[in-house]
Order: sequence, then structure tokens, then C-alpha cells
Amino acid sequence: MQLTDVIGLGVAGNFARHLEQAGELEDFKEVVTEAVDAPKGVFPFYLPRSEGFLGVYSIGTDRLRLPTYEANAQVEPEIAVLFDIIYDEQKRVVDLVAQKFTTFNDCTIRKEGAKKISEKKSWGVNSKGIGDKWITIDRFEEGGVMDHYHLCSFVKRDGILHPYGVDAPLLGYSYFYTKLKNWLIEKLNTQEDFGPLEDIAKHLKETGYPSQALISIGATAYAEFGEYNYLQAGDEVYVVAYDSRVEEGSFDPSDTKVILQQGVEQGA
Repeated sequence: MQLTDVIGLGVAGNFARHLEQAGELEDFKEVVTEAVDAPKGVFPFYLPRSEGFLGVYSIGTDRLRLPTYEANAQVEPEIAVLFDIIYDEQKRVVDLVAQKFTTFNDCTIRKEGAKKISEKKSWGVNSKGIGDKWITIDRFEEGGVMDHYHLCSFVKRDGILHPYGVDAPLLGYSYFYTKLKNWLIEKLNTQEDFGPLEDIAKHLKETGYPSQALISIGATAYAEFGEYNYLQAGDEVYVVAYDSRVEEGSFDPSDTKVILQQGVEQGA
């Protein structure tokens, strides 16, 4: 599924310990949140029709291309939700309607001196990854299909499979369902250009008020290998969402499982 007309946005700091492990807490030291466990903000990773670097369609499927320069790149295993964006007559966002979800690799480079989160998020084609299929969201609230899903991730290096992110229930997100949706609507309308964050309402305007947004809702905490090992050419990345009622986080295909598998290449 091509998402070239869909704005790509991410949520920073929506899972306990992730920013700390990624060494990015310092970036947000001046950002005030509404609660201790609240996410830090929203960032763009793809802006359709933009002439800047975020206008490059960066979402791949089976390949992950590292930057041409030496970069400390880490998998960020996430769930991505495709939302319909509802605007009022003044083009303010008044609702987000969750349609379906999949697995996502919001691969990030740990770049010293980056002024904005987005500078670490996209460096060209195949710098992101998306799962092999979508799961329809029956309702974006407790009691729905997402209640039972877990997210796990692995990197295979030299034939050895390593857990990269912890196996986590989606209900473990700090903000989820209605709480997350309402927070997102507020940020899309009011987030200012401040510190590592950007004015998202301005991006919506400049991209022609897109009708949909692909929103990666936050990366899980890292397992030990993920925390201390950056990606290398030749690695294989796996991000898996599975229904914990019927299966485990293996790579065996099933109707209820979503698998993202990427081979890692050095940029040329």
C-alpha cells in the first residue's frame, strides 16, 4: 500500500524508558508535559509534496538503507495507525478516526547536534519500514481488537537472532486509545515550534490538509542487545505484532499476525 498522499507523523516518548535508553531525554529537558507519563510531542517523518528532505517518500517494506555517512542507527519498533483526519471549516483538526494498524520501524539515527527530531528520522528512500499487512481496527477503545496485541522485535546478525525491543502489550503504551487520540488532536492544532518539536498545524497547511495521517504511536523499550547495538549492513530486522490469545511472537505467518522484515543495506 502506497501512502504517498498521507502525512507521516510520530509520537515521541510514549513508552516508559525508551527515551532514556535512546539517550534522548536531554533533547526534551525544556519540554513541559501535562503529566509525568505523557508523551513529549509529535514529529513529522514524511510530508507529501514537500520540497525539503521530509518530502522524500521514506517508507520501505523489505529493505532498510542506512545513511551514506557513518550513523548510529537503531530500530524503533512501533505500531503505526492509519487515521482519517476530520477538519472543521477553519481547518482545525476536530477528530481522528482510526482505520487500521500495522507494524512499523521508525528507524532513527542518534545524531549529535540535531535541532529537530525529524532530522534523525528520515535520510532518504527506505529509511523507514512498514509491515506486510494491516489489521482493521474495530474500535479504538478498550474492548477492541488491539487489546490483545503484543509487539516484539528482533535483529538477526551473523545467523544469531537477538531480541531488540522488549515484548510488550499495546495496552502498555502510556497514552492509548481515546486518551492518545485526544492528545494527538490537541498537538496537531496547538504544538508550537519549540526545541526539538515543530508546528504540526503549519505542516498540515503546507501539505494541503491531507485527509489521512499515518501515525507511529511510540517505540517500545529496548532489550539489552537493542540498547547497546546499532544496525549494520547485513542485519535482518523483524518487527512483529501478534494476537496473544492465539499465538506467540514467532515469524510463522498467520491471519492475525503482522510481520515487518527488512534486510539492512549500507547507503550508496
